[in-house]
Order: sequence, then structure tokens, then C-alpha cells
Amino acid sequence: MGPYGTRSEGGPERYGHGLVVGGFCPPHTGHHHLVRTAADRCERLTVLVRASSDDGLPLTERVAWMREIHPDAFVVGAVDELPVDLRAVVPERVDAVFTSEPYGCGEELGRRFGAESVRVTPDATRFPVSDAAVRACLAGSWDFLEPPVRAALTRRVVVLGAASTGVTTLALALTDHYRRRGGVWTRTRCVPAYAHEYRERRLAGLGAEHPDATRSDLALRSSDFPVIAQRQAELEEEAARDGSPVLFCDTDAFATTIRHERYLGTASAETGEIAARGRQHLWLLTDHRGVGREDDELRPWMTARLLTQLARTGRRTAVLSGPHEERLATAVAAVDALLAEGGHLADRTPERR
Repeated sequence: MGPYGTRSEGGPERYGHGLVVGGFCPPHTGHHHLVRTAADRCERLTVLVRASSDDGLPLTERVAWMREIHPDAFVVGAVDELPVDLRAVVPERVDAVFTSEPYGCGEELGRRFGAESVRVTPDATRFPVSDAAVRACLAGSWDFLEPPVRAALTRRVVVLGAASTGVTTLALALTDHYRRRGGVWTRTRCVPAYAHEYRERRLAGLGAEHPDATRSDLALRSSDFPVIAQRQAELEEEAARDGSPVLFCDTDAFATTIRHERYLGTASAETGEIAARGRQHLWLLTDHRGVGREDDELRPWMTARLLTQLARTGRRTAVLSGPHEERLATAVAAVDALLAEGGHLADRTPERR
């Protein structure tokens, strides 16, 4: 079949250079079937990710996802809000353009590249998903998304507070509450505070040299805090790739910056930089009043400092007070409000707005 013609995916013909063009906002299993089908039919494949101002996800993220998911393809991005010559983005000769769009759209792309149009029709029973379906119900489409996409779309909730204010208890209770909702929510995860594991490792190392060493002999150094914050962030990313649409975190890198102030009296620029790169959405601050030791003067300072810095940095915050049941109810209401807002695909600034 000559240029501008249309073939179905079942044809035996193979091509030198294939092209797949799409918004992938976000990419799902239907998109990946299209890309993999094209890759099987071509010696090499280019994937062109297109973006416009009404997209809800940054172009740079979508390009990064597609590169990770399809490492054998050459993935490039282009903003085409204004008329753009796609041939300038993909200047090499293209032999076939693969599309799952109606024939007219595929033929137009083929015409623009002087290539054949190959239509790939996904099996609706294997890939019952679409961009609109993902936007309409993220939880219902969760299993059609790849790990890097899930990590970016997961709503991340941090529980933090002064010592002995029930942070870990509440984080675990929230995790259990959402798991009980069934379905995809049974995979809800909680990221533990890495500082505990870190201190245990440090103590074990100290004990190897000084068998009588105790926790009181272990003092955290300034250089320890960025290590703790970075590993905390890594554990969070790992969990977000393999959980439900919500992830609970028992502290985060931001809280680690405040603990550096608490222990050493100064700020840690390196720890602060790690916290600034975080992708959390909601912070639940446990009030020190009514729990733990009331004679501990550091706890009120910690609560006040956390609240001040949360407000200064514009972090969305809910303060939890009262008995455990009341705190849990307040936390669930705040998390449900976050999940109900929608905007899961539009809470970040698009590439061109």
C-alpha cells in the first residue's frame, strides 16, 4: 500500500521507522498496547508526546514516564498549543504512523509525515480504559496505570508532630481505615519513619565498638539529617508506585528539617532542599495537648514550630486535637476532602499556561 494509505494492525508488513503520536495524559494500558504493537512492527520507533495548555500533567513528566515504560523507543515531547510543524520535531523519514484514533485522524498524520497510517484497534475487553475514564474515576482506573504514573498521581498524606503525640498510631489507623474500603484501597500503604531504623543501625555500629553503649550515647550529627530525609523520600516514592491512590507517611523530609532545628538549634540547607522536592499534598499535625507528658517543654515548641513553618511554606494542613477517635475522624474528613476534589490530573502547572 502506498503513502497515505491505511492498514490494520494485522497486516504482515514491517517498517523501518515507525511513529506514535499522542497526549498520554496520563498514559494507560491502551496507550502502551499501541506503542508495543508499533515497536513489534518496526526496526525503530519514535514516540511523540504532544502537550497543550489545557493538559493536566506537565509534558516533562509524561515524556519521563514513557521513556521509563518504553526504554527501547525514542521518546520526544512537543508543545503544540500553536500550530507546530511536527516534522521539525521528528525530522527523520517516517515509514508508518501508528494510531488508535479514527481513520481520518490517522490518515492526516500519515499525510503530514508522508507515511502509511496503521490503525491499531485495542481489544475493549483487555483494555477497558480511556483518558476520560481515568480522569472521571482515578481509583477505578488505577490498575491500568504503570508504577511511575501511579507514583505521580497518588495523593500523599503526611502525619507529623512532636514526640509522643500519636503520630505513628494515627498513620497506621488511617492506613487501616482506607484498606477497609476494599477494592484498590486494600493496597493502601504507610511509609514508616526511617529515622528509627537509622538510629538503630547507628546504635548497632556504636555497640560493636563500645558494647556498653546505650541510646543516650548516640547523638545525631548534622550530616545525619540529609541522609535520613533522602532515604525517607526514597521510601515514599517506592511505596507510591505500588499502593493505592492514597499514601500515608509517618513523617517526611519537611518534618526532618524541623527536627534538625530541634536537636542542633540551626536549619539544615541540604535537608531543606530535599524537603522542597517533595510531592506531598496534605499534612496532618498532631497536637501535643492532651497526650503524652505535659511537663515536656520541647513538645509545645515543636508543635508551634511545625505549625508556623507549615503555614509559611503554604503546605495544606489540618490540626488534629482531642482523643484518638476525634483525631482519626478529623483526619479522615481532611483526606476524603482531598480525594473528592478531583484535579488529580490538574494540580500541577502545565507546561504552558
